[in-house]
Amino acid sequence: MKKYNIQNYLRYKEDVKKSMPIEKFYNHYTRDELIIKFLPLVENIARKFSTGDQASGVLTINDLIQEGSAGLTVAVDRLDWDKLVGSEDIEKTLKSFFSKRIKGAIRRAIDINRGGIKIPEHKLIEIRKNEGKDRKIVEMFFNSVFQSVDEMAEKNENNIFEIPDKTEPYNTTLLNAYLLSLMKNYLEEKEYEVIRLSYGLDCDKHSAKEIASKLNLEGTANFVRVSQIKRTAIDKLIDNVDPTQVLDYL
Repeated sequence: MKKYNIQNYLRYKEDVKKSMPIEKFYNHYTRDELIIKFLPLVENIARKFSTGDQASGVLTINDLIQEGSAGLTVAVDRLDWDKLVGSEDIEKTLKSFFSKRIKGAIRRAIDINRGGIKIPEHKLIEIRKNEGKDRKIVEMFFNSVFQSVDEMAEKNENNIFEIPDKTEPYNTTLLNAYLLSLMKNYLEEKEYEVIRLSYGLDCDKHSAKEIASKLNLEGTANFVRVSQIKRTAIDKLIDNVDPTQVLDYL
């Protein structure tokens, strides 16, 4: 996570705590009271977004909370109390309504400030709506990255028959650093080391037997165990990394 102004954050938390309205029926809250009451929801949603440089650009957690709060304010102004009164659970309905607007406001701010390749807003919405395909996006990223590392090693061994690739490559150093940051967030130490050593992300590539020796994996088929850990680690990344964290590389 990038650095942010801790004093401002602590002051914000204290102000919210002091301003929190007393409990009453929802239709008795004023506009400002309703906004303040749901500010904790904004922070809860904002903290689910990654603040890595590639994921959110220049935005810190304070910025995400601010953008989410702006989205909450717009949502409160759009409330239709006539429809809400008929709801069986007004609080649940409000949270659902506000959450969508808060997430949308944060995502739009990230898309604007992240930099790099710009994807049209309607395309981003289309991607996010296809929930079943979100995993496909992440799977495409990790499989293509790790597969390309393996293919590059094979080509280097017999590149005399290869037609030179003149396309501009990614900055490998930056990409590897970003991969390592994602791995630290989602993988256990052994899984992290297996991927790091297997693909040589910040070192020379190691064979499965070399990795097994380094990690003290015992047994005659310890190299098979390394392959299992590697596959498990990649699957874990695919299952847990948000598509917005890898879109810039696709």
